[in-house]
Formats: sequence, C-alpha cells, structure tokens
Amino acid sequence: MKHINLLIKSILFFYLLNSVSAAQTTEELLADVNKNIQQINTEQLKNLLEKDKNVALIDIRAADEIAVMGGAIDVQQNIHIPRSWLEFRIADAVTNKQRPIVIYCGTGVRSPLATQTLMKMGYTNVSNYSDSFIAWKKADLPVRSPDQAPLSMLYRMPQQVIEGVWTAIGATAPPTYANSGHNNNLSFIISNEGVLVFNAGDNYLLAKALHDEIKKLTEQKVKYVVLENAQGHAMLGANYWREQGVEIIAHENTATKIKRKGQAILERMQRGRKDKAAHTQIVQPDRTFSDKLVIELGDKQIELLYFGPAHEHDDIILWLPEEQLLITGDLAFHQRLLPIFDNTDTLAWLDAWEKLAALNARIVIPGHGDVTDMSEVTKYTRDYLLYMRQTIQTIIDNGGDLQDAYAVDQSQYAHLHTFKQLNTLNADRMFRAMEFE
Repeated sequence: MKHINLLIKSILFFYLLNSVSAAQTTEELLADVNKNIQQINTEQLKNLLEKDKNVALIDIRAADEIAVMGGAIDVQQNIHIPRSWLEFRIADAVTNKQRPIVIYCGTGVRSPLATQTLMKMGYTNVSNYSDSFIAWKKADLPVRSPDQAPLSMLYRMPQQVIEGVWTAIGATAPPTYANSGHNNNLSFIISNEGVLVFNAGDNYLLAKALHDEIKKLTEQKVKYVVLENAQGHAMLGANYWREQGVEIIAHENTATKIKRKGQAILERMQRGRKDKAAHTQIVQPDRTFSDKLVIELGDKQIELLYFGPAHEHDDIILWLPEEQLLITGDLAFHQRLLPIFDNTDTLAWLDAWEKLAALNARIVIPGHGDVTDMSEVTKYTRDYLLYMRQTIQTIIDNGGDLQDAYAVDQSQYAHLHTFKQLNTLNADRMFRAMEFE
C-alpha cells in the first residue's frame, strides 16, 4: 500500500512538473491567440463603420475605465459589454451569429482573448481592433465622452449661445450615476436685473453645480427657475433653488403631476444617483400658469408658452421674441432619438409643433442635443413623428399587428444616440395608442 501511494505521488509530481514547464507566459498566450484571429487596424475600422451600419462594435472595458480614458468610439453601433460579462450578455446584444463583430479595449491586450472567446461560442465573423481605443483617440477620430466636465456634476459646462443666453448641454444618454442625471439641457438667461434658469436639474447637487457656474459669469441673482415639465431632470433640483430664495415657476399641469407622482419620481432618481441624490426633496412650484406667462426681466422679455399636450401633458417652451431664440424643452429633440412614453400624445404633439414652427425661431436650444436651428429639430422631431404615424397607420388600415409595427424600417434614424434602446419601444407605444385614436 505504501508503494502504491508513493507511485501515485510520483505520477502526480511528474504531471505537475510537465504542466508548469508547458505553461505559457501572458506574452506567449497573446501571441498564439493573435495568430489565429482576424485583425483590423484603425483605417480599416473607420472605413468598415462608415460602409456597414450592421457592424457590432463591442467595447469590453469597464465603465470606470471608459471614463478615465476619456470616452468610447462615437458610432451608433458601439455596444458596451464589460469583459467579465461578455459570455453572458453577447447573445442579447448580437442575436445573429453571422453578424460582423469588432471587439476593442483600451490597449489591445484583452480584446484578442475576447475575440477568441466569441469564435469559440460560434460567432463566425469576429475581428479584433488591434490598434485599440488609444490609437483611435490619438488619430482624433470621433469619441463619445461619458463626461465632458469631469470635475463638475455637470456633464458639460455652460456655453454662451448669444449675449446673455447660456446653456449647459446634457448627455444624450439616459440619466445615470455617471452623468449625474444631467441628460437634458440646463439653460439660463442673464439680464441687467437678474437671472432666469430653465430647468431646475435632476437633483440638489446638480442644481448647485449649475448655480456655481452662473455665479462665475455674473453678479446678478437668480430670480426665477422655470420647470419645463414634471420629469425628474426638470424639477427635482427645485428645493436647492428654493433654499436660495428663488421663485419656482411651472405649468399648472406640472404642479398637479408633482403632487401626484413627485415622491415616486424622487425615489427612482435616488436609486440611480445614490450618494449624488443627497439633500434632494420634492417642492411645489411657487407660481403656475395655463397658456402664457410673460416675464419682464430687465432688458429681456421672456415668454413662457404652453401649446397643449406633446411629449408630456405639461411641456412648455421659452421664447425670446426680440432675439428669435427658442428653448423648446421636450417639444424638440436633436442628436438623439426621441422617446415615446405611455402618456405621450403624438397627434397632439404634431398640433403643438405647428404653433412652435409659427414662431419662426432663428436659434433653437432643444431639450436634448446641441444648439441648432428649426430645420434640424424638425427633421428629428416632427418628421420622425409623421413618418412613424403614417407608416403605423398604414399597418393598422391593412389589418396588421404589433409585429408589423416592430418591423417598421427606422434605419434613417439609426445614427441617433439612444436609437437601439428606443426604436422598437417607440413603435410599440405608438401602435398601441393609435389603435384607439
């Protein structure tokens, strides 16, 4: 028995010794993997992304790594799946195993191994972007930053639109912890008698961050904060402004919705923003209006207008008639696909749009996206609504169903941020609502 145990130990020792001697270093492992996968360089990737909108570009870096490295490749096809979750989430992101896939990471060390993994899982058209994100950024190619003002709660610092009018552009992504809930545009007007802010911000600390930047630009006090609607990113920061003695103004429907749903909106924001939600509380507006409110603020005449239900049932706009400048709130979207909610009235939205267009604005600060003009927001708001309604109405008239609505070709809008999150959902909600119009 002793001899048998000794023999077993000897065999195990021999096996382990040979295993160690056969083990590869990291460099050797990567070299072997790189020999057996398809590689693509920066120029090839740039051309591929321009020619083939079906390519799935998968960023396998961790979220904090993306922030530290200054963003991700800015194309609609970019899909973020951290390396630790790749095997578990790839099937949801890429349902067709023949679809072309390109994997990238920060320095090109992990992406070869991820490429090999997908090949083993049966994906037949997978390439490794060997130059890595560092090379893409160094080549000054488009990069989408998770935060363009990393030292502030604001996603982007305020920019001057015209004399006396400023806006802090929010992320085009949904509100997250990373962007501190700053995913809409926070605008303000500086006059010789005070400041008016359009949108209170998503939370107390974000409102304070905006106020800190305003105080760097002017000694005038903030007198008014206007809430574009009762969505969290428009109204949850209001209690910060209340503490500063600022008057909060909103549409009467906004006040009603805050009273009914404010606490639930706050709790949802707190779950997402965590410690960044500190000090935020629900407050009611100080003043409400129904159709129109004119504010004379020194040398600025400011009109707050309600054109009826649209994206929400309480959306308002801000109009500067002398400057022909329009702050649309959620009546107009730019650079991202607009979302249709369960309570969105798309038919009424188009009616409201006619009143909006009649103002003949020269400059437009949309609810989401960069400062632009009416032709751009018309293309991505009114024209999208018209196209979807006309197409879905044809489906309904021909006896089609929800699956037909899902199949509506929205590819002309595929370059917009949030397209992959919203296109099918929009078709679903529009079809269901239009069935009963």
